[in-house]
Amino acid sequence: MPTRRARERGHGEVGTAAVELTAAIPFLLLAVALAAQLAFAGHALWSAGVAARAGARAALVGRDAAPAARRALPPVLRRGSRVEADGAVSVRVAVPRVLPLPRFTVGARASLGGG
Repeated sequence: MPTRRARERGHGEVGTAAVELTAAIPFLLLAVALAAQLAFAGHALWSAGVAARAGARAALVGRDAAPAARRALPPVLRRGSRVEADGAVSVRVAVPRVLPLPRFTVGARASLGGG
């Protein structure tokens, strides 16, 4: 059985873990939101690369590159995408936002021509 002095010494710290957790929750939520924003940016960049390669393949076989590139994009990234086909195919897409950050785009360029 703890002595009276030991019980009194620990009494002042009752509830500190709850207060510390409450103070840490906003930072944990911000870290999760930042990780999600980075994941969305990576997904948009990957999708732009896939779409640029699809457009380049279409151009290589004599089809229109822009519609092929747009069809290769996920539906959420199609709106606002820009596709340019001038020998190589360039695709730029807006990154979906989780946080109130300025809007930014990522892009990729592909060419399957032999030169």
